[in-house]
Amino acid sequence: MRTAAESAPVTTPPRSWWWGFALFTTVSLVHVVALGLGTDAIAAPTKLALMPALAVAALWAGRGSGWGTPYTALFLALALSWLGDGAGAFFPDAPTVPVMLLCFGLAHLVYIWLFARPLALRRLPAWSLVYAAWWVALLLILWPHLGGLAIPVAAYGLVLGGTAAAAARCGPVIATGGAFFLVSDTVLAFRLFLPEAMPGEASPVVMLTYCLGQGLLVAGVVRHPASRREATR
Repeated sequence: MRTAAESAPVTTPPRSWWWGFALFTTVSLVHVVALGLGTDAIAAPTKLALMPALAVAALWAGRGSGWGTPYTALFLALALSWLGDGAGAFFPDAPTVPVMLLCFGLAHLVYIWLFARPLALRRLPAWSLVYAAWWVALLLILWPHLGGLAIPVAAYGLVLGGTAAAAARCGPVIATGGAFFLVSDTVLAFRLFLPEAMPGEASPVVMLTYCLGQGLLVAGVVRHPASRREATR
């Protein structure tokens, strides 16, 4: 017997749903270019504008379909990501990296729940075991350089890999977004803790893959049948 959520009709996203991502795409490109040019006066404010612009995209894409649990979880993850993006600005008296790890770690926990429960379409695919191998390899390489942050970084890596693995249960768009998010934080980890191994253009790469990851995650969530089905209940 189908549940009420499964029986509810699925609304079709408006054909213009993707226009909501125009602002986010523009802000992302400006931010990445500003990073590449070393223009901090532009890079700093555009970084803080990324998640609000992505929230606007989600609202536009989901307009007319009501509100459900997936949207609540999505906006919570975006809010926590925004705090992570602005850790240095929002918490100037606290150490930036631990606060950033905490905020993004909480965002990843929300994403894991979202992808593993309401949006899951299939069991965890066998290929997602690559994320476990990634976690082990990352710690083996970085552990001697982590110092007092070894345990927090290990815990953050675990939830980051968990997000990518859980995203693999939700279809190709969300799965690709999870993979890009993981690439972004992997490059960032090497930039922070093993900078001699990274080229000078690492910062733009971190943010380009981060924007791609977050954008694809949001696009996948708002287009997911379960999100739109629950919103119509």
